[in-house]
Amino acid sequence: MSDLLERLRARGWRMTAQRRVVAEVLGGEHVHLTADEVHARAVAKLPEISRATVYNALGELVSLGEVLEVSTDRRAKRYDPNAHRPHQHLVCARCGTIRDVHPVGDLLADLPDAERFGFTVSDVEVTYRGTCAACVPA
Repeated sequence: MSDLLERLRARGWRMTAQRRVVAEVLGGEHVHLTADEVHARAVAKLPEISRATVYNALGELVSLGEVLEVSTDRRAKRYDPNAHRPHQHLVCARCGTIRDVHPVGDLLADLPDAERFGFTVSDVEVTYRGTCAACVPA
């Protein structure tokens, strides 16, 4: 059983067949699927699942804080089931592959006071960009 499914069961989330399939599709490491990709994979497991049901389930998972909505390329939002562990993202500029990364240090503390402009900073999002090994020319 995936970590996401276990977390949802522990929270008492009503587990219909449709919700279970959405959670199963999102299970795993480095998962960053669009809603359409979640729907396509869910249909392969449960042909009668509707696009609206997938969107509703994703919305509920985001509201619960169990899935993050990620936007790394100004295109479609992606859904990240690793909401329980703080992390940043590494994105390939060529193919769009996204990997979860865990930088060392305190990203919030690394912002100098002079650069805070009076803000009380509560959160940091960093996206590292580069070219993945599969896209580097040989």
